[in-house]
Amino acid sequence: MFKVKKKHSVFYLCQTIKYNMGNFFKFLFSKSFFVQLVLALIVTVVLVIGAMQWLKNSTNHGEFVEVPDLSKMSISEMRSVVEKAKLRYEVLDSANYNPDYPRFSIIDQNPPAGNKVKENRKLYITVNPSGYQKVSIPNIIQVTQRNASAMLKAVGLEVERVSYIDKLGKDMVYEIKYKGKSISPGDKLPKTSKIELVCGNGNIAGDIPVETDSQ
Repeated sequence: MFKVKKKHSVFYLCQTIKYNMGNFFKFLFSKSFFVQLVLALIVTVVLVIGAMQWLKNSTNHGEFVEVPDLSKMSISEMRSVVEKAKLRYEVLDSANYNPDYPRFSIIDQNPPAGNKVKENRKLYITVNPSGYQKVSIPNIIQVTQRNASAMLKAVGLEVERVSYIDKLGKDMVYEIKYKGKSISPGDKLPKTSKIELVCGNGNIAGDIPVETDSQ
């Protein structure tokens, strides 16, 4: 009795598998399966293309441009060139005036010209100021001419000439002049300005002042 039931169960299972396999192969070659397969492929292709386009737009993958040479350009000229190259920029002020470049022109850029960068990269632009930075005149009154010259040079000023007056302190600075006018310690002048030192000649009052050029 048990063997008969077992054989019957195996037979039934085989028939079921055969039936299901037949239906499966029938479905594989059916129009419905073909339509669903085509739709699935279309959806997959659309998703892949969309993902690639998003990646391209968000990272500009594989698109590089050459950084233009902006040296000595005005800000308006620079802006036009940078925008045409599909780049961005940020202007940085410079505290150091460069006489070899026009005022308010480009004196430096980062990244440098010729570099390959991605589109929309930001360039950092340094602009030449309108003139030399102003510095304070150090207190050189009653300082020796030699030390006074060194102190002025340290802040970027130059001694154009030295004149002498009747004062007992020989080579001691008693007055500072700029373009013929008396100025005081703490006054501000542009760097590289040339000034005059008025020093004592060691003579008593009443002697004739002696004027010499500094060496």
